[in-house]
Amino acid sequence: MLALDEAGADIIELGVPFSDPMADGPVIQRASERALKHPIGVAEILPVVERVRQRSDVPVVLFTYFNPLLQFAAGGVGEKLKQAGIDGVLVTDLIPEEADAFVAEMRRAALDTIFLVAPTSTDARIKLIAQYTSGFVYVVARTGVTGVREAVSAEVRSVVERVRRYTQLPVAVGFGISRPEHVREVWSYADGAVVGSRLVSEVETHLGSPHLVERVARLARELIGEERHD
Repeated sequence: MLALDEAGADIIELGVPFSDPMADGPVIQRASERALKHPIGVAEILPVVERVRQRSDVPVVLFTYFNPLLQFAAGGVGEKLKQAGIDGVLVTDLIPEEADAFVAEMRRAALDTIFLVAPTSTDARIKLIAQYTSGFVYVVARTGVTGVREAVSAEVRSVVERVRRYTQLPVAVGFGISRPEHVREVWSYADGAVVGSRLVSEVETHLGSPHLVERVARLARELIGEERHD
């Protein structure tokens, strides 16, 4: 996390391993399987954030499913996340129709809640999602699960334009963003590009290497591009 911050990441999305990651593709599924061979969940991840906070103030979004949060704490979870240094939460399988109590608790803890907009989302649903979202709106670049792709879907630009009709919040695009040219393309019409599987794939490639962190940071710098550092 510190290396990604130093490499120029504006926000770090910290994933919680889960046994049934239905929004995640093979790369992150394998990462979850590796992680869950050890006792790890929200309770074990928050101390990591606390240690990062001693050296960095980079915003951190907890990327998770609802079950791990319920297992961690049925109540008062917002305050626990805030105390650890989390800035926002993206609960992949939480829909707005069932999110009132959760969003209210996050608001009381001054935490942002990020929801997903899909290419198949109607204008009415985008408007609803915008009402429950703070921080930024996460636009899914394509239907299906996360994963490295050759190109960014051409329709995502129009989805971003539709989202902007209903909110002044920044709009980030993710799912399939894996190359520097993808990042630059997304930056031309959105406020942020989210890269997950490509970074996790780099971790998988260099498992056990003493240079793992360096390799991941190098990839992040390549994706961001030198012009952003200038």
